[in-house]
Amino acid sequence: MTKLIICIPCYNEEATLGLTLSELPRELPGIDEIEWLIVDDGSRDRTVEVAKDCGVNHIVSLPSNQGLAKAFMAGLEAALKAGADIIVHTDADNQYCAADIPKLIQPILTSAAEIVIGERPISEIEHFSPTKKLLQKLGSWSVRIASNTNIPDAPSGFRAFSRDAAIRLNVFSEYTYTLETIIQAGQKGMAITSVPIRTNGYLRPSRLVKSIPIYIQRSIFTIFRIFMTYKPLRFFLILGSIPFSIGFLLGVRWLIFFLGGSERTRIPSLILASILMLMGFQLWILGLVADIMAVNRKLLEEIQLRLRRAELDGGKK
Repeated sequence: MTKLIICIPCYNEEATLGLTLSELPRELPGIDEIEWLIVDDGSRDRTVEVAKDCGVNHIVSLPSNQGLAKAFMAGLEAALKAGADIIVHTDADNQYCAADIPKLIQPILTSAAEIVIGERPISEIEHFSPTKKLLQKLGSWSVRIASNTNIPDAPSGFRAFSRDAAIRLNVFSEYTYTLETIIQAGQKGMAITSVPIRTNGYLRPSRLVKSIPIYIQRSIFTIFRIFMTYKPLRFFLILGSIPFSIGFLLGVRWLIFFLGGSERTRIPSLILASILMLMGFQLWILGLVADIMAVNRKLLEEIQLRLRRAELDGGKK
């Protein structure tokens, strides 16, 4: 038996949730059972009533609005406990074409991938401004570098997870899960791919991108945080090389003047060179310490993974 659960995080979505649910499939080739799950992220409207009227199988209610990342993890956990073999995540505003779900889950059914990201036709989406289209491309490029993956549309929320991949994921960010899960999957060596998908008409503004500058700031922070978590030695080696290199060049400059018999002592340059080189060296040491701590984190993740598998697989049986 292969069970698919479609998860939808919701926050005051009574106006669009009914349309979104009406387009979701109840039968698919290769899938024996399909269930729908919504995460009510502290909605104050009739979102839950609409979900019940539309025949949603599982409703997870958070006590207050906790953001997309927390809602995503709550949905993932609930789907795993409900026995999902494949989990599809989509949005409640009907942005993504539900008819593309078979295409989205196909790489998982054939064991070609553990995570599949839906690639939107960004350049063809009319309600995306030129600035937003450019930022989407730059953001996806940054994630590809940080994660060592080849995902063209990193912010896409239309994605599918195998059961094993969902068990292994942890989201630390409180803002969004989209970038973090890709970087984490790449660093953990999960098989991840993307498939082209279609989008539906524009129904409402994005609640995640309320301000472009804030979105950029939070996205950059997320990328750096996850890269620092999973590649601390490389991160601090790169970071420490900047002041060390500048200090070294200043030191070489001072040495050239000194050996050339210059009458000026240039002591401030020598002091600055020493400070910069010391800063670089300290960052390198910090990287070594962080790398040793990362070994402990990996051991803890392995313990957590075994506990979750034992709990979830035992519950599924």
